[in-house]
Amino acid sequence: MNRRQCREEAFKILFGIEFHPREEVENQIRLALEEIEDLKEDDWRFIHDRVTQIADHCEEIDAAINEVVEKWKTTRMGKAELALIRLAVYEILHDDDIPTSVAINEAVELAKKYGQDSSGAFVNGVLAKFA
Repeated sequence: MNRRQCREEAFKILFGIEFHPREEVENQIRLALEEIEDLKEDDWRFIHDRVTQIADHCEEIDAAINEVVEKWKTTRMGKAELALIRLAVYEILHDDDIPTSVAINEAVELAKKYGQDSSGAFVNGVLAKFA
């Protein structure tokens, strides 16, 4: 599994945990990762760590997003778009191995795949203001 695929799996889990209590994050990760066939240990660790770290830093990430957006606080954003924006913002703030442009591009591509027609542009706009 390449990093793009791992990021996509992390996004799916981040999206799903929005519909469950925070204390169930670990269980939701486990259930989602059990569904992936032939998941290598490195990929499992990347996905698990990425999701738990974003969940742990969610308030900080949302505050950072809310500082730069106008008229679109995180409470008003679609769940898919918000999960992607959180993922990218986390990578921008906390993962020095991922260039900002890559974090933004990956989020935009996933938004085009999983969001509405305007999701890619919306995610790009929010992340451009953030970056």
